[in-house]
Amino acid sequence: MNIRPLHDRIVVKRIEEKETTSSGIIIPDSAKEKPQEGEVIAVGKGKRDDEGNLVPLDVQAGDRILFGKYSGSETKLDGTEYLIMREDDVLGVFSK
Repeated sequence: MNIRPLHDRIVVKRIEEKETTSSGIIIPDSAKEKPQEGEVIAVGKGKRDDEGNLVPLDVQAGDRILFGKYSGSETKLDGTEYLIMREDDVLGVFSK
């Protein structure tokens, strides 16, 4: 992938949900919601504070994150869908 996010933006690839429930019921495509979990693919260098100092991001490439339902802008590169969002849109990072 040849994209480098700027400032406090990150590139995220959604993690697809399972197509069946725990009881074995298959969920049709029309009833599925877009997943709110993803893997961070790339991060920007950070945001500048009021004094001009660079503040690095808390998330890193490879982190698994939880984000808001309507967060970010969708884009498609090389046939794969990605989200580009600000670090502020991240609700949490799953521990490894």
